[in-house]
Amino acid sequence: MNTHRPAVSILIVIAGLGAVSCNKTPPAEPPPAAAPPATPPPAAPPPAAAEPPVKLAEPPPVEKPAAAKVPVGLEPGKLTEKAPAKYKAKFSTSKGDFVIEVHRDWAPNGADRFYNLVKGGYFEGTRFFRVIKGFMVQWGIHGEPAVNATWREARIKDDPVKESNKRGYITFAMAGPDTRTTQVFINFFDNGRLDSSGFSPFGKVVTGMNVVDSLFAEYGEGAPGGAGPSQPRMQDEGHAYLNKDFPKLDYIKSAKITR
Repeated sequence: MNTHRPAVSILIVIAGLGAVSCNKTPPAEPPPAAAPPATPPPAAPPPAAAEPPVKLAEPPPVEKPAAAKVPVGLEPGKLTEKAPAKYKAKFSTSKGDFVIEVHRDWAPNGADRFYNLVKGGYFEGTRFFRVIKGFMVQWGIHGEPAVNATWREARIKDDPVKESNKRGYITFAMAGPDTRTTQVFINFFDNGRLDSSGFSPFGKVVTGMNVVDSLFAEYGEGAPGGAGPSQPRMQDEGHAYLNKDFPKLDYIKSAKITR
């Protein structure tokens, strides 16, 4: 539709009248009519609505493994029985058997703790992880990290040193005053120098000291001072660590109170 044509005609008439009255000249040719506006191009069709992105199926939530539980019967709070005045504990190992005789009057707290650890089955499967020829053999870190975490703070009070650390005598390991938990050692030789540091023996090997002497010792001192097992890793990784890196360690098959 040409919407501009009337306006152009009116302008031509007015211009013609002015020319007649003033100049009497013929009117100039009227300018050509403006070309009608070009037909606007057809509007582009509206863009097609984008298809909603395909929603991938969400992966199922990853379940966190449940915290490992301490086996029934190994909770520190349940292993607090008072030990007999004298008792024996038989250890069956990968190298043979030995028997420890415990005297409660030598170190009451140590004797009570050892009695409960043996009776509760704590030592079964544990490795003799620190065997230093000419010094001692040590054990008492459990194969399950959850058990180690539970017992780490189950400390007992120190006992006065009444007996010396002689060959075959058994004593709790410690890291300072009142830090004894589950680790013990048997002296290979007379280590009386330990007495002044508070290491109080609570018993002695009465049979099978030859078995104790034969326990695998080739790994030597533990890390970081030596090439043997790292105690922190044992605490955190348990037997998985020892089985992989120190498979030759001897171990305890069973331990029981024999009175």
